[in-house]
Amino acid sequence: MIYKKIHTILPVILTGLLLAGCSQEQASETQTSTTPAVSQSELPILDTGPVESMMPAAALTGVVSSSAEGLMEGVLVTVRRDGATFTVTVVSDDQGLYSFPVDRLEPGGYTVNTRAVGYDLVDPGKVIVTGTETVQLDLELTETSDLASQLSNGEWLLSMNGSVEEKQQFLNCVSCHTLQLPMRSRHNSEMFARTINRMSTWSQGSTPMRPQLRPDSVGRNVMQEDPPARAKRFAEFASTVNLSQGDNWNFELKTLPRPSGKGTRVIMTEYDLPRPEALPHDAIVDEDGMVWYGDFGSQFLGRLDPADGSAVEYEIPMTQPESPGGSLDINFDPDGNIFLGMMYQGVIMKFDRNNETFEHWKSPLFDAGDDSRTAMVTPRMVNVDGKVWTGGVEEYQVDLNTGEWIAIDYTKGVPENYREAASRIGSYGVAVDSMNNFYGLQLGGDHVTRVDAKTLDVKPFRTPTPNSGPRRGRIDDQDRLWFAEYRGNRIGMFNTKTEQFTEWEVPVPWTNPYDAVLDDSGHAWTGGMTNDYVGRLNTDTSEMTMYLLPGTTNIRRVDVDNTTSPPSFWVGDNLEGTLIRVEPLD
Repeated sequence: MIYKKIHTILPVILTGLLLAGCSQEQASETQTSTTPAVSQSELPILDTGPVESMMPAAALTGVVSSSAEGLMEGVLVTVRRDGATFTVTVVSDDQGLYSFPVDRLEPGGYTVNTRAVGYDLVDPGKVIVTGTETVQLDLELTETSDLASQLSNGEWLLSMNGSVEEKQQFLNCVSCHTLQLPMRSRHNSEMFARTINRMSTWSQGSTPMRPQLRPDSVGRNVMQEDPPARAKRFAEFASTVNLSQGDNWNFELKTLPRPSGKGTRVIMTEYDLPRPEALPHDAIVDEDGMVWYGDFGSQFLGRLDPADGSAVEYEIPMTQPESPGGSLDINFDPDGNIFLGMMYQGVIMKFDRNNETFEHWKSPLFDAGDDSRTAMVTPRMVNVDGKVWTGGVEEYQVDLNTGEWIAIDYTKGVPENYREAASRIGSYGVAVDSMNNFYGLQLGGDHVTRVDAKTLDVKPFRTPTPNSGPRRGRIDDQDRLWFAEYRGNRIGMFNTKTEQFTEWEVPVPWTNPYDAVLDDSGHAWTGGMTNDYVGRLNTDTSEMTMYLLPGTTNIRRVDVDNTTSPPSFWVGDNLEGTLIRVEPLD
């Protein structure tokens, strides 16, 4: 390990070169000529620019290497200053070089960590950053003795035996937690079936330390129930890929390649939130670059200031005290007020940013247990007709002035020969176009469904990729719907005017993108629920750059900050209780 300081070297200005603007040889000829000498006081003043230009370009730099590979590309290097509430991460390039810009690290003591699957960091100790000189710290990695502990969910799915359909059963698990526990368990099929059945009684906003029973599960004794057939089928498969049959897995542990090329040209910042137990399911960015987030398991709405990492939280009133707390969708209305889908609280909640007060509208199923769930809400075009759309157990058009909720009938206006199929269509993600028409995304199938805002007539469209699992997305200012195909491992775009689809495959397997959004530079972004990768699609060239996040992440809603150049990306991490910013350097 090499640890040294590189001092800033100020340029030495030669008088002859300064006057004549010539080479050293020409300067010596000038000094021996008969030209009268110029006094020091007559020398022109050289404008060297502001003091900041004399600062070093990097606060901390070095190379990453290992005996197995030599110089290593694609290693994430993360630092945290003592007492700070956020970390900063950069990625080593094809020469193994990493570098933190001087404006990203304040003076102080820093701890250093790395992410490179298959390797552990040889502890370099504390590094002191001064801000006035570049510190060089070369990092040494050694091959890990516990590869399994480093695998992402996607790498577990890549490694295990079984068909794609069998493996996809685990996607219901990774919506809440990692696969480390079930893969290391010794459960047989019967034990797994009972565990799966028991976990099905918990709300989605539960954690192992804070389980919340679904309303319809209160009073059930699931340990005495016979698990349903679906749980038994899943359990039978799960028991073949864990450690129930021995001390080692019966398959080779496979890893994904580290980032390379443009995937290393990035800076990432991860911000702690005030409550360690926070579950920031959705995060969105306002016109001032402030990041607003909901909490999947608790009654809080928060706002993060990226400039200093400070956060303010507002407690959301409970409308169903006996039901699980937490929100899912979060969106702005045209005035910048915030609407939230309050899940098992059974309401749409609005936060007025001017007077910092909450107002809510009750679902018609408010007292109907699990059926009262209001997950999604789309107020983006409420100024068109005073109505918002919701998604959950059922989808509704809601008139905020009258309080009327009209349920979507997916067979209305559909040709007779398609009505039976249309009756089985539902929507997970919901979006609206410029006329406030509804677009629903069928996670359980492959449909995008339009509902006319005035007539409520329905028109379903099937994605080119079968069983693609459209999950969530947003409509841009050209009325194009950008969405993630969860099981199809693709970004999709549906042009609502031409009624045509375009799809782009995500180059990293088992990404399982959850959401998609277009930024102002023409790049579409998505994030994977299973392998911690973020994708940035150049929609002109179809090139997709993949950025690996610093740690295990449960990516949900994604958003972009168009006030930065280039636009930056934001996502909440449900597993670690943090918000993450991704800033591409290209």
